[in-house]
Amino acid sequence: MSMSKKLSYKVVLEPCAEGGFTVYVPSLPGCISQGETRQEALDNIKEAILAWIEVSREYGDAVPPGDVVYDLVEVEV
Repeated sequence: MSMSKKLSYKVVLEPCAEGGFTVYVPSLPGCISQGETRQEALDNIKEAILAWIEVSREYGDAVPPGDVVYDLVEVEV
């Protein structure tokens, strides 16, 4: 039985001109998703990350260990 571990990856959310968001993971090439809302896009990219890792493992490829994660601070001026 293998133990699970948590990995953290930096994601980039980009608002789309037609609405919604595109989201991708710079350290996982081709790992991209979208959503109508910010939260939906984040939920969808979690599924995409898990699928990316699963396929990588099936092919025997290394899975990146995770990124340094940072947060966004908003200020009103």
